[in-house]
Amino acid sequence: MTVGIDTRWFRRYGASAVPRRRVLIMPHAGGSASFFHTWGRAFGDDTEVLIARYPGRHDRFAEPCIDTMDALADEMTEALLPFTNLPLTLFGHSMGASLGYETALRLEHRHAVRPEALHVSSRKAPHKLTPRPLHLQGDEALIAEVRRLGGTDDTLLDDPDLREMLLPAIRADFTIVGTYGPRGADPVGCPVYAYIGDQDPSITRDDMAAWADVGPAGFALRVLPGGHFYLVQERDELIRSVSERLAGTR
Repeated sequence: MTVGIDTRWFRRYGASAVPRRRVLIMPHAGGSASFFHTWGRAFGDDTEVLIARYPGRHDRFAEPCIDTMDALADEMTEALLPFTNLPLTLFGHSMGASLGYETALRLEHRHAVRPEALHVSSRKAPHKLTPRPLHLQGDEALIAEVRRLGGTDDTLLDDPDLREMLLPAIRADFTIVGTYGPRGADPVGCPVYAYIGDQDPSITRDDMAAWADVGPAGFALRVLPGGHFYLVQERDELIRSVSERLAGTR
């Protein structure tokens, strides 16, 4: 059976040469594909990059947001199947790390597709999660948390009209974050590589080290300077680290 390609789900950056592999980037809560635009051609001429586009923002603004991890992971996995004809690596930041983990489990258990690696950033392991019910609070509490973590332009949050447009996606994503986990430490069949900023206000090195429990095929932790969005100022070093692992040099 031929599986159709659902082009809504991914911003696709084609390789300039015949692609040997693919990398899928999964953004954080409240984030969008545009945050990772500069990653699109960062992994070499032979690597095609997909950046996930969640419903309810940017090109998918008219679509209803998804507010449960299981529903989001189910749809992500199905949309990803046509792209599994090449070796596939997953990278997720914050909420995207949990989504990457759930997607990896679904690919392997439901479709016999094992990703090459799972890269997780700034997010506790699934069995160590301590969800906070921020989604049950008012808009100002959500905005305050987004500001605390960083990663979103404050000018967007300061503009009442723009903030009104952003809030449904932010609330849906924080509903996912607030209702997901803790779950069992179900292992993935691929190596797991974890990254964290050394000044993250919510997550510790030990929190990230617990990802080893779901990565019996291999695990490594990298600590970089910065907070929850260390990957902004440490972009080049993070991409270098991921690229070396894609190439199998570390």
